[in-house]
Amino acid sequence: MNAEQFADRAPIHPGSLADYQTWETLLRKWNARINLVAPKSLPEFWERHALDSAQLLPMIPQKARTIVDFGSGAGFPGLAVAIQAKHADLDQTVHLIESAGKKASFLKSVSRETSLKTVIHSARIESLPTLNADIVTARAFAPLHRLFPLAWQHLGKGGQLVLLKGEAVDDELTEVSKNWIFTSQRTASLSNDGGCVLQISGLAPA
Repeated sequence: MNAEQFADRAPIHPGSLADYQTWETLLRKWNARINLVAPKSLPEFWERHALDSAQLLPMIPQKARTIVDFGSGAGFPGLAVAIQAKHADLDQTVHLIESAGKKASFLKSVSRETSLKTVIHSARIESLPTLNADIVTARAFAPLHRLFPLAWQHLGKGGQLVLLKGEAVDDELTEVSKNWIFTSQRTASLSNDGGCVLQISGLAPA
């Protein structure tokens, strides 16, 4: 998949492709110095990373104001959300939480070069005061039994989770249902045959 094929397939706002291309260019440059993504995955940027992230965009309500991305790393999916907000002219701020200082510096570089409305937190999630998120996003961050307590800390009233999950999602949902109340909805992944976008609402301790 190339950039044009990505733009045709992904649910992105028209005109936002240039920001994704800037993101890819910076990722290639920085990845030579710090391990942001596996080097072998760089040629697959458009499908494995960009499309995987962009597919959750339709699940982010336009009325959401505060989006919090856990374990942002190279910006997947948080930067995709911020790019969409910019081009759709939405009043949204994306908080990117990344404890590794060098990765946080990369997120600041992409945000600066693409003029995104982000706040970069170079800290551990549990150390931050509540961010009262309307939406929490995460990709390849942690199993649900570890993610839910952190999300509970940062979700505002009525907040939801929009997560990119893999093949173990059924086992994870079974485990967390013992200690948490929630409603879940799954959408088949556009980029991973065994994956899904998992939406969680009504989260509360059982």
